[in-house]
Amino acid sequence: MAKAADGKLLRKSRILVAPLDWGLGHATRCIPVVKELLANECDVWLAGEGLQEALLRSEFPQLPFLPLTGYRIQYSMSLGGLRWKILRQMPALISSIRREHNWLRRVIASHEFDGVISDNRFGLYHSTIPSIFISHQLNIKTGLGRWSENVLQQWNYKYIGRFSECWIPDNEGEPNLAGELSHPSVKPATVIKYIGLLSRFESAQVESISQKKEHLLFILSGPEPQRSILENKIVDEVSHYGGTSVIVRGLPSSLSVIPSTGMIKFYNHLSAKELNEEMGKADFVISRSGYSTVMDLVKLGKKGILIPTPGQTEQEYLAKHLEDRQIALSISQQNFSLAAVISTARNFNYSMTSVPVQSRLKETMQSFLQKLPRGTVKFIHGKIPPEEV
Repeated sequence: MAKAADGKLLRKSRILVAPLDWGLGHATRCIPVVKELLANECDVWLAGEGLQEALLRSEFPQLPFLPLTGYRIQYSMSLGGLRWKILRQMPALISSIRREHNWLRRVIASHEFDGVISDNRFGLYHSTIPSIFISHQLNIKTGLGRWSENVLQQWNYKYIGRFSECWIPDNEGEPNLAGELSHPSVKPATVIKYIGLLSRFESAQVESISQKKEHLLFILSGPEPQRSILENKIVDEVSHYGGTSVIVRGLPSSLSVIPSTGMIKFYNHLSAKELNEEMGKADFVISRSGYSTVMDLVKLGKKGILIPTPGQTEQEYLAKHLEDRQIALSISQQNFSLAAVISTARNFNYSMTSVPVQSRLKETMQSFLQKLPRGTVKFIHGKIPPEEV
């Protein structure tokens, strides 16, 4: 423990990290952020609920966790009803943002946090300590026309402007991964930092286990009921596939299981290390076009087949954007046929290496830690600066 000039002990920098509760992607891309904080000897606390809590607890069982209610957006069974259902929930969303901001004020007073890192939670900003907003969506696609996107962007920027900085997990220039989502013509007034791709995975040389047919990895995720709709379709289709498959259901807290067979293995959830290994073995990875999954695919150089969640305009845009650049193949959930899509994927000219995967997280984190309030220890990769010893 370091000492201040007056001889008093200084504790580690205490940082709160909290992801949004829309799918697991916001939580998974917080994993490298948490690891970087821990590498800098920070006292890291996590917050959330439900699936996000289960996933983060499984990855970091040693870290303290605070209960924080999610936005709990409800999704529709039908494509046509989804956009309007989300719009009707906007008043409740604004109330949730106000509630979590008041929650943050209370926990900062009681736990003395020195900084906050929020992945897309709009209410976790504070006027007296550095607060970071992580998002790849500066432009929010609505599917309802340019006027609605302009209104939503103004709303988005109003909240982002209350944070100290906005970290964008993408490359600043070309080539980049999120296209118009992360590179709008007009940016928020707050400090913007492009930190490169955020992936919890490491590249690994794993021999394919395929023999006559390709080995498939299915990664299910996202909100209900669409997650279950896709799962049912995949289980029906894969039962007729002649090769081997692994299906990760995206249910880290579920007790229900689907029995595995000799050709098809089912997992409710896999740790980052285990999923990293399974992705390394797969010839094709079939998943939603969530941005965190896309970053993982590009990091590992895997051939992806993307099925955007119906009506989720961000995923629909990403899937088309990535297919146009030959980074991944895209197929709609309605038209999904495993035999047809595998045949198409075999002839698709994948070009994953066109997007650089260098990360700027380390240097961005160093800058953040140096801005923390006086009276906390600022560690640099596990070492206390000489002037603070």
